[in-house]
Amino acid sequence: MDDCIFCKIVRREIPADEAYRSETAVAFHDLNPQAPVHVLVVPTVHAPGIVELPNDASVAMLAEVAHVIGLVAEPAGHRLVVNSGDHAGQSVDHLHFHILSGRQMGWPPG
Repeated sequence: MDDCIFCKIVRREIPADEAYRSETAVAFHDLNPQAPVHVLVVPTVHAPGIVELPNDASVAMLAEVAHVIGLVAEPAGHRLVVNSGDHAGQSVDHLHFHILSGRQMGWPPG
């Protein structure tokens, strides 16, 4: 998508503080962190959510995203969040995973 901010980050049209990059996923630090460590992981293919991923690539892509999350997440503990749709608070219409860590997380979340 030409106007998607995460697609622009994937294409390196917009700079981001990258934590990791592979052929199918990019991890970068959130510009508005909600925890001391707040990293976003996005697939390099545009899809609004998990159910919209292309069938031919969804399993491999999600496996790579899980691998990247394992590489960049704090081993001492982290929270993984996926917001899907406006009602859930998704602000960018591109599937992305929030990794939050560096402080004690409460439950239920705020």
